[in-house]
Amino acid sequence: MKAMIPSEFHLSQNYPNPFRDTTTIKFCVAYRSRVRLELVHFESGTTERLVDEEKEAGTFEVELDASRLPEGTYVCIYQAGDYLGTKMMSLKR
Repeated sequence: MKAMIPSEFHLSQNYPNPFRDTTTIKFCVAYRSRVRLELVHFESGTTERLVDEEKEAGTFEVELDASRLPEGTYVCIYQAGDYLGTKMMSLKR
């Protein structure tokens, strides 16, 4: 069975949210593009880059190990092609 190619770029809400130690972030790439996925800690402004590479069209998941990140609210920023998407995430200990 052939995998379905997404027709548009999309950033899904991470799950679970809020999360404790790990969370999964899913995103779709409509065509071969440079992809950047970053977390910005809302309170301190520190940034964690999760993906920064060229990707083929498809659906991808990143499992985030948050064991070394501070508790709080994060903004997940997804850039690919002309698309810019954001989601709020909450890390609770």
